[in-house]
Amino acid sequence: MFVYDLLRKANHRLKAAKKARAGRFISPVRRIERVYPVKGQRVCAMTFDDGPARTPSEPDLGGGKPLTLLLSGILTEYGASATFDVVGDTSENYPDRRGEPDKFYWGGERYDHYPDFERDADGGAKNCPELIRALLDAGFEISNHGYRHVLFGKSPVYAKRKPFDGLDSVVEDLTRLHRLMEEQHGYTIRLARPPHYIDGIAGGFTSYDAYDLMGYHYMAASFDGGGWKPENGSFENDVKGMVEPMRQALERDPAFFSGQIIFQKDGCNMSRKTPVAAALPRQLELLKSFGYRVVSVSELMALSPFEDLSPEDECFEAARLLEAKRVPIGYRTNELRPDGIMTFGELCMALCPGEVRLARIRETNGPYGTALKWAAEHGVTGGGNVPVKGGDFSRLLEAAELPSSVPDKASFTRREALILLSEAMK
Repeated sequence: MFVYDLLRKANHRLKAAKKARAGRFISPVRRIERVYPVKGQRVCAMTFDDGPARTPSEPDLGGGKPLTLLLSGILTEYGASATFDVVGDTSENYPDRRGEPDKFYWGGERYDHYPDFERDADGGAKNCPELIRALLDAGFEISNHGYRHVLFGKSPVYAKRKPFDGLDSVVEDLTRLHRLMEEQHGYTIRLARPPHYIDGIAGGFTSYDAYDLMGYHYMAASFDGGGWKPENGSFENDVKGMVEPMRQALERDPAFFSGQIIFQKDGCNMSRKTPVAAALPRQLELLKSFGYRVVSVSELMALSPFEDLSPEDECFEAARLLEAKRVPIGYRTNELRPDGIMTFGELCMALCPGEVRLARIRETNGPYGTALKWAAEHGVTGGGNVPVKGGDFSRLLEAAELPSSVPDKASFTRREALILLSEAMK
């Protein structure tokens, strides 16, 4: 366990560094880890990766009931909802060799296999349509964890794994699951999480590019429920290892989980056990005792879409309206930074038609390159990082065929600009 804790800490530092880099530019795709807490409410979200699973829990705590139904039943019993981050089918991930228990490759050396090696037919949306139907009928949300759960790109932790070879392969895989959900269940997916959080894609692309093409936001998490690690001496130890960190966090700060997204597993840990089946009711009991409501990620975002924007802020409704129209106004870190200055490049990005941006997504021309080119084609030019002036603001609105009544100012806070944008787009 010591090794995994070290790797986890190293991964947290890496994530912090990646977040700092990602937060430099606004994006149509935001990485949702948490949102700004709603005043007077304790609300958090839960997500469950890698299902659905027809196999029972291990050890069997539900009389042979499929793990997915056991977990969803527990959630329903506590009046909780969740987002199930599902795969399509891992049976195509052969030839392969069985992975060693307690190792990162426990489910297969070259690929993952869910719910376990050579048991692929008991997992995934393709093989378990009755489980998907049961989740939807119970009101749970579904997100896209990749049809085959293949890494988007190379990873030093999963060096033996064979990743996709580029952006088109990633999008094709995501599209297979997206269409399966639409065609078989009439359900449209809006969120996704990359397998093992590997973002880089061959050719200089990232998961943000893939999710932009799919119309998704990147569903991350801010708290690890802990049900994935190898066995720590006994099953009961593993269950305690999932419950005690949550208890300690709540005892330090009862509002700790407000606005947070909790990561869980709809499947085995690395020792082929499912401590989540025993830990989940204890976790939900804890959250309930501290006054929490547990919801899906989309329900959480409907209450408060951004990490740093209070629902009481004067531009909250404007930002929510623009967010609903999928106008790029937030940074990849899910920050809005309302007190910052709106730059020329940011406004171009917000107003550039989505079809133009997506048609040119494979062009390597910088973060705002396509948007700046679109503006120039309409006779409006400027520096990407300079404050946008009132005259340019008006001309950009005209280029987007929107009403252009804007004060003649040298600069605008992002709060002011978003209110003007929302009024133009109503």
